[in-house]
Amino acid sequence: MGEAAYESLRPLRVHPWSTGALARPLAIAGYGFIGGGFALAVFFRFWHLNTVGFNSDEAVYAGQAKALANDPQALPFFPVFRAHPLLFQTILSVGYRLGGGDLMARSFATAFGIGTVILVFMTGRLLYGHRAGLLAALLVALMPYDVLVSRQVLLDGPATFFAVASLYFVARYATSLHRPWLYAAGAAMGLTILAKETSILAIGALFVFFALSPEVRTRTRDLAYAGAAMFAVALAYPLAIHFAGGGHRGQNYLVWQLFRRPNHEWSFYPSTVPVVMGPLVVACALLGLWLLRRQMSWRETLLLSWILVPAIFFQLWPVKGFQYLLPTAPPVALLAGRMLALWRPPSLTLRAFRLPGAVVSVALCMLVLTSVAVETWSRIEPRDKSVFVAGSGGLPGGRQTGTWVRKNTPLGSEFLAIGPSMANLISFYGLRKAYGVSVGPNPLRRNPAYEPIGNADLALRRNEIQYIVWDAYSAARSPFFAKTLLNLRRKYNGRLAFSVTLNLPTKSGATAARPLIQIYKVRS
Repeated sequence: MGEAAYESLRPLRVHPWSTGALARPLAIAGYGFIGGGFALAVFFRFWHLNTVGFNSDEAVYAGQAKALANDPQALPFFPVFRAHPLLFQTILSVGYRLGGGDLMARSFATAFGIGTVILVFMTGRLLYGHRAGLLAALLVALMPYDVLVSRQVLLDGPATFFAVASLYFVARYATSLHRPWLYAAGAAMGLTILAKETSILAIGALFVFFALSPEVRTRTRDLAYAGAAMFAVALAYPLAIHFAGGGHRGQNYLVWQLFRRPNHEWSFYPSTVPVVMGPLVVACALLGLWLLRRQMSWRETLLLSWILVPAIFFQLWPVKGFQYLLPTAPPVALLAGRMLALWRPPSLTLRAFRLPGAVVSVALCMLVLTSVAVETWSRIEPRDKSVFVAGSGGLPGGRQTGTWVRKNTPLGSEFLAIGPSMANLISFYGLRKAYGVSVGPNPLRRNPAYEPIGNADLALRRNEIQYIVWDAYSAARSPFFAKTLLNLRRKYNGRLAFSVTLNLPTKSGATAARPLIQIYKVRS
């Protein structure tokens, strides 16, 4: 379907609440609901934002930012060149130079999430009109997936922001064929890669889009210029690695990523991502592709390319992370917003009552938005506080543990934990060296950023390690290494020095203290 044909759809952009006797009340109610929804979205992102300390990944990226800020306490534990590009960490380093802490870092991440909402509105308005843009932005603003990730100091939120900026610039180019927009898309893609290297998959999405959209006339020369703009921006990271002498670490990390073992079942994404995006949001996106199939154009090709290329790649890739598919959430929301804005539902007759199509449309919008808002609230304020999902929030007790370590253990003390998750928190908050007993010496089987302990038994016997740290989260994921750690604790007469507990309900209705983190002082 060409541009001229799509222009015939523009009358559908007229607000369906703008006609009839109910026009004014529905418009007031609709925009009031939308305004309240955006206020609720900001509330969700800042609600108890800093109550729980960082998780392992947050500690790593914040530690890198502190190292970039030349913090002498962080430099021994968090090398600048560790695993990923440094765009977000560099931005965070400014805040740390000004004396910011955990709240500052998470607020920076949240700002990128709010910026993504704004870009989704701009993209939706450009592609499908004002109402579709509002609805798509509100879906992202309230979506559990985006809220959960943007509340954390992770790279995926900023990468999604720049990916949506690239999407917007491509859409501007496709609607105007004005070449500077294409070059701007290339530069934004370079920033996306600098935020997180896996975002390079968006290049494949663009190739698919241009190959399947002949109506968007593009010269090979212009694509080359856009590619040059992208590489010119993205080149900043490899150049920094080269001149800083950190190239070997990046190469080791690439080898590890290529050969590491799967960390989830193949069904992880199909069973997890639609739930955190919102089942009704995904259903509206799919249903809209069918109900509005006669109105298909390059717009839907662009959004589907942006969704399917990374989704297929990460589904086939053995390593699966909770937040890896976040860049696909905005185009899904845009397709859902398209359906909610452009599809005109028929009137419904219930006995003696007749509901006009406009009322049905408003009710459907409110149902979908309410569903994602309720799910988001259940995630950021869960009833069962004993369930901790990797990548969905901070690690309870980690900050308290690190603070105790910093205040109550001698400088130079070394710690042995089950895995790198708790070891990173000990290093970040406690400023002490920590190892993970699960980190093996084979570089093909471990993250090269983590230093292996080698023979933990020998290190304890020589008194090179003075403390053992057990935590419930790592123990649930790695029972074998948790058992190994506890055996070492018994062998070397570990004495409980610190404990974090959580009061949880029992089957009888009473409450009992459950240990989350325990630190043992050992004697060889």
